[in-house]
Amino acid sequence: MDSDLRREIILDNYQEPTNRGLVDDNTYLKTNTNSESCIDNLDFMMKIDNGVINDIRFDGEACAISTSAASIMIKTLIGKDIESAKNILNNYKNMLDDEDYDSDLLGELNVYDEISKQPNRKNCALLPYKAVVKMLGELEGYGK
Repeated sequence: MDSDLRREIILDNYQEPTNRGLVDDNTYLKTNTNSESCIDNLDFMMKIDNGVINDIRFDGEACAISTSAASIMIKTLIGKDIESAKNILNNYKNMLDDEDYDSDLLGELNVYDEISKQPNRKNCALLPYKAVVKMLGELEGYGK
């Protein structure tokens, strides 16, 4: 991916993130994820109905990588059934670990395809992944 396009997508999703702001609704799964090495501290909420992710929300303080990764992941996962979401998450993790992955599944998440070259930023890109895996794990043992 062209570095200017990569920068533009990350900046757009940092400045105007998708679904930022939590809601007061007990039907959502909830979790917090944070970094031990920086200020990143995000709360996530996810609503699943009939095996489909209908909504994901987040809020908190985080860097451009964590915030934009949360925004892009939310756009990518909303409307997906749980199995499709797991497949996307597994491929995203593989990409961040510099392992084989299906880039066609990831859409805009491909902006992080070179993050493995920056280990200090990898954790930032992993925070929303960890949150979603944790919430899915509460449903059915995924990620454990």
